[in-house]
Amino acid sequence: MNDAAIDYAAVFQCLPGMVALLTPDLVYADANEEFLRTAGRTREQVVGRYLFDVFPDNPNDEGASGMRNLAASLERILETGERDAMALQRYDVEIPGRPGEWEERYWSPVNAPVLGPDGKVLLLVHRVEEVTELIKARGGPSGSRSRVLEAELYTRARELQELNERLRAAHAREREVALALQEAMLPARRQVGHHRAAVRYRPAVGALNVCGDWYDLVDLVGGNRVGVAVGDVVGHGLAAAGVMGQLRSALSAASRVAAGPAEALDVLGRYANVVDGAESATVVTTFIDYDDHSITYSSAGHPPPVLVHPDGRVEFLDKATDPPLDARPDPMPRPQASTSYTAGATLVLYTDGLIERRGEDIDVGLTRLGESLARHRALDPERLADAVLLELLPPGGATDDTALVIVRL
Repeated sequence: MNDAAIDYAAVFQCLPGMVALLTPDLVYADANEEFLRTAGRTREQVVGRYLFDVFPDNPNDEGASGMRNLAASLERILETGERDAMALQRYDVEIPGRPGEWEERYWSPVNAPVLGPDGKVLLLVHRVEEVTELIKARGGPSGSRSRVLEAELYTRARELQELNERLRAAHAREREVALALQEAMLPARRQVGHHRAAVRYRPAVGALNVCGDWYDLVDLVGGNRVGVAVGDVVGHGLAAAGVMGQLRSALSAASRVAAGPAEALDVLGRYANVVDGAESATVVTTFIDYDDHSITYSSAGHPPPVLVHPDGRVEFLDKATDPPLDARPDPMPRPQASTSYTAGATLVLYTDGLIERRGEDIDVGLTRLGESLARHRALDPERLADAVLLELLPPGGATDDTALVIVRL
């Protein structure tokens, strides 16, 4: 049976559980028969109406929190695009045909997004299981063990929800602090010598996914030379941001006195050995010499820089790749390689968030990046950076940080 033969509207109406669809404005777009039957409402009383006009809190219960909790869950989905399972809720319902009379009801809700092609939330799926009879055990006498268990279960569910809300708030605060720390430690947009450059940093989506991606641009001693580097620290949150700052500062200082990028990475690797959290960090650094039109580079386990020639030819600088920082028990000299360029070429450095996708070979991502850069190579660095991010990052945002540096040579 193919999809064309399935009446999904009929399937929706026949689902055995309570399911409703809400717009991002929290207006009912539809509700299945089981939802209407259990809630005691007609389709006309629900569809096309605002959620909390149909089901407000019980005005006779000063401690009612069902409406607030449900609104918070739905808002989280709109912000994150991720499913949200709520704790057990007491949410009283006005008895149909008896205005002002409310019935004590208990529910177990799960809410999920329906995403459009652009990754934005088109609809909210609100699935509810009523557990009133299970919780209340109405047949038992007042003060019976069933009533004690009811009160205990409800109390624990409320405590769990409050704890989850505090954890979400704490994670959100950590994310804000980590992002502010990263922004403070990363260099601002600037010229590279007399040449134009663009830098971009895009944090991962999700409150727990602030990572340790970084970049640096530094004037080198002797001649018309600059160093450009990007790196990626393993881990998330404030710890990763702190390690990132230490490694960036160390490489910036080493690059100013090193004979080449390999020597700079040798020094950085020895420093990483004594920095907690720097294990397996990756970095690639390039030394650009504008006088002889050459790029010398060295990589410690990082995706290769890309050199886009004016004629559209794409060259991945992958001839000097070594393991990540602090990956060897005994440090060894790192390799470096050089390539030449002509005026008008473009050098691109980036972190793996730009090219890696779950379940996809990394070569697919590299090919996608090369094609995008070749296609838009005539754009100035700022517009080129925006075009590449638009094409390569998922519509809903990446699950890993992304740093991008583009230099017009």
